[in-house]
Amino acid sequence: MFDIGFLELILVGIIGLLVLGPERLPVAARTLGRWVGNARRMMTHISQEIDKQVEIEELKAELKKQGESLNVNEDIKQIQQTVSEALKEAEQHSEEFEPLPRKEPDRPFSLPEQALPEQTASSQPPTNTPSASNDK
Repeated sequence: MFDIGFLELILVGIIGLLVLGPERLPVAARTLGRWVGNARRMMTHISQEIDKQVEIEELKAELKKQGESLNVNEDIKQIQQTVSEALKEAEQHSEEFEPLPRKEPDRPFSLPEQALPEQTASSQPPTNTPSASNDK
């Protein structure tokens, strides 16, 4: 900050010692140190706040610029036009080509027909009625 060398600091210390005396010099140095520390913290805080404000203003300007260039109605009209053109093109191509016959997809995980309970009579639960072989 200031171009103060070691000799200048010694000279200021000697003058302070002569003016304030050995009893009040440590108190004065401590107070001066607190003031310098508070001033540095305040300057750091102020510079951070200024940087934040500048960044916020830049973001606001950029958002405003993007908001002005964004026109929702025109975008919707362009999307509708693109979709209608694609539908017309698909209709034209569907008349030109004949669809391929579809084949049933293979079912690799299907159960055998006898295991399905809805289709077989043997899968019904047994009843508790005695059979003719057990009557003997």
